[in-house]
Amino acid sequence: MNTALRLNNVEKRYGRRTALDGLSLSVPPGSALGLVGSNGAGKTTALAAIMGLLRIRRGEINLLGRGPFDPKVHGGRVSLLPQDAQLPGHARVGEILRFYGRLQGVNPSKLAHETDIWLDRVNLLDRARDKIRSLSHGMRKRLAVAQALLGEPEMVLLDEPLNGLDPVETANLRDLLSGRPAGQTLVISSHLLSELEATCDHVAIIEKGRTVRQAPIREYRKSETLIVYRVRTSNIPLEHLQAEIPDVRFEWTGDKPEFVAVLPPSGVLAEEVNAAVTACLSRHGPGLLEIQLGNNLESAYLKSRNTS
Repeated sequence: MNTALRLNNVEKRYGRRTALDGLSLSVPPGSALGLVGSNGAGKTTALAAIMGLLRIRRGEINLLGRGPFDPKVHGGRVSLLPQDAQLPGHARVGEILRFYGRLQGVNPSKLAHETDIWLDRVNLLDRARDKIRSLSHGMRKRLAVAQALLGEPEMVLLDEPLNGLDPVETANLRDLLSGRPAGQTLVISSHLLSELEATCDHVAIIEKGRTVRQAPIREYRKSETLIVYRVRTSNIPLEHLQAEIPDVRFEWTGDKPEFVAVLPPSGVLAEEVNAAVTACLSRHGPGLLEIQLGNNLESAYLKSRNTS
């Protein structure tokens, strides 16, 4: 199986509004793909369509090499965490997770043990007998994440899994996803780009229901190197720096006192640029507050929006 998931020219409309406009994706088996896009880009619609919750207008969806979602074929092999998953408040924590485990096809003789393991992994084992209505929002999200991962399905679709989690639980979930079983494929939709960058090995940027760019995460860091300099004042002669290092482009980022150095793919070292910038700033008085490497997933995403 060359791809765990393939979408080819998928279209979905709600009346006159087009939610997916020829969306195409290809997810390698065993990978973790991050879905990036603005609100309304089509991320949630795409995940719902993959799981057969929405009827698409045209296009093709191939899941685990067995065509579109079919509960007889994909049951127990694929799971979904919806963005706004609502669990029944009257049910007890352990009870509902065992229920989902049965639906997922977990061996009945191992069900109680497996659910306890996952409750412990999401730090809810001490709340196993509590009713879901007594949980905080973050606890409910952790329980919903546990139901998606229970049974080690071959593919897990997670829509905004980090929403509502505190920093400690965010780090815990990151570790859980990074330590997933060998061969398990993840598709994660999130606005927290730094977390996607830490967890995923592939990223697809979608806007207006179309794929703008899809590539391994390393490809988003390859082209230009961007260094961001935050200073006390904007009265800095960038033309002096431009004349000193002509192969590097210097420009202000906006109204705030911050400028960037855009390095070509090869030929100029970041250390050389930093040395020239700090020397220039020391000659002209204003203090340097911060230096950041800017060529990360966030800068690639913002650049793709400006050019799409």
